[in-house]
Order: sequence, then structure tokens, then C-alpha cells
Amino acid sequence: MWTIKRFMCNPLQENCYVVSDESGECVIIDCGAFFQEEKSALLSYIRQQQLKPVHLLATHGHLDHNFGNALLFSEYGLKVEICAEDLPLVEHLSEQARELYGIDLDDAQAPTGRLLADGDSVTFGSHTLKVLRTPGHSHGSAIFYCVAEHTAFTGDTLFRMSIGRTDFPEGSWAEMEQSLHQVVSKLPKETIVLSGHGPQSTIADELLYNPYIR
Repeated sequence: MWTIKRFMCNPLQENCYVVSDESGECVIIDCGAFFQEEKSALLSYIRQQQLKPVHLLATHGHLDHNFGNALLFSEYGLKVEICAEDLPLVEHLSEQARELYGIDLDDAQAPTGRLLADGDSVTFGSHTLKVLRTPGHSHGSAIFYCVAEHTAFTGDTLFRMSIGRTDFPEGSWAEMEQSLHQVVSKLPKETIVLSGHGPQSTIADELLYNPYIR
């Protein structure tokens, strides 16, 4: 059994997840905490629940999913784990901030840890997350899937009745189509979908109602 706490972060209302189990260990997925109150809320939750953060995971390298990487490195020594194809993005968060938002982020950079690949596993406590690489929104986009809990953290690949944009320089509609087909063919219909933005869904509902999945 595990516990999932969602934090809605930054101006783009990105979903950051803290996932923990009875061991007290936790993983943080897509730490987009930007404003001070968001950072404080995240740290307060971890402390109040007496959790031990052991992994910082990113579904992809876009800035809104990685604003808080430096915070977690400073507090817990966590280095972001991300698919290798998105390493150029996550290593240049300050450049993304200037080019996309016109802001300077002195604390946006943090060391990169393990580079993930399709089929890899990330373990914490008694749980395992499987890495399913899903290029399309970015070259290194990925989903983290827990078989035991029937749950997938889909980042900006799959939203409730929508999908992530493919018009960024590192995006590809052709790759997105292939990735979506892989997702719905590999994940059971009862799988809970926890995306990078917006409310949760299920694979069954997306098969029925998502216009991008055929």
C-alpha cells in the first residue's frame, strides 16, 4: 500500500507527486515547486510525515517539471533521474527560463543523477516503478508505472482526454502516436493515470473518450 500526495505548482499548474509507503521512503516525481510557499509546503509535508526521500524522478526535461530540483538537492542530496535523451534539457534549465519565460533562475541548476532507459526499474520501500519511454512531447519523455498499485505517472505524454504538445523543437507527432499506442497496449485498462497537469484518469476512460487515442 502506498500514499500519493499531489502538489500543484508554478504558473503552469504542474503536478508534483510525493509517493511513499509503509517503509517511510518516498520518491518525488516532477518537482515543479517554484514559489516559496510551494517549496515550503512540499518540505513541510515530507517532514511532518517523517519521510525519507530516496529518488527524484522527472518524466521529462521541461522547466515547469524541474523548477524544484535544486531545492531537493540542497535539502536531501537528491540528483534528478531522467531519461538520457532529455539530458540536454535538464542540464540547461536556466536557458529555458530565459528563453521561454524571460526570467533568471540562479537556483535552477542541480546535478543530474542516474540516466534512465526504457525498461529500467526504480525501487523505494516495497515498491517498484517501471520506466516506459514515451517520446513525442520531448525526446526523453517517460512514464513511471507501478504494476502492484495499477498506477502510471504519465507526465506530459497523456492527460485526461488530451495529450502533451508536440510542437516544441524536441517534440514529434509521429513519435507521440507511437508512444500512445504503446501506452494503451501495455497498460491494463484499470490503470490509474496521474498526469503532469490536470486531474487523474484511467486507461479505460482514455480509450473511450480521448480523441487522440484510436
